[in-house]
Amino acid sequence: MTQLEHFRQQIDQYFATSGDSPLEPAQQRDFAGLNYYPESSDFVFEVELEPPTDTTPYIAPTSTGDEVRFERIGRFSFEVGGEIVTLVVLGSGAGDMFIPFRDATSGKTTYGAGRYLDDHRYGVTHLGDKRYRLDFNFAYNPTCAYSPYYSCPLPPRENWLSVALEAGEMAYP
Repeated sequence: MTQLEHFRQQIDQYFATSGDSPLEPAQQRDFAGLNYYPESSDFVFEVELEPPTDTTPYIAPTSTGDEVRFERIGRFSFEVGGEIVTLVVLGSGAGDMFIPFRDATSGKTTYGAGRYLDDHRYGVTHLGDKRYRLDFNFAYNPTCAYSPYYSCPLPPRENWLSVALEAGEMAYP
């Protein structure tokens, strides 16, 4: 079993059994697992953290109309399908890396408001110095994709990509 398969198994178990799951108890009873794209090395990139071009804080609107403040800590650029794309990396000031994004799959095969990649779920791994591995196989839906009771930050406009990142978690029915 790969690290990704093991991780997905843990996430599915959490959704099905945890009292902290974003699913309602009735949804948990019928839960058969999340939908995922097949694992693909085409969506794993080794990149360098570039300085941000804009250092003003990002005041993220949320799915419930609230706002959350993030620092812009850098950018990652990489090539997908022959196109160079750049994603702004956000942080809360605690040294974490958070990359909310939308792509050409949003609203089609993935959650319409976008997905997340971060360093808490193996999606962003520090390799040393300014080098990181981005693994979109670990991209996931925010909790508001499962319940209206959660407030989720929306991706900055800079992180709306025209390319399809067909990796990670897919839309929940």
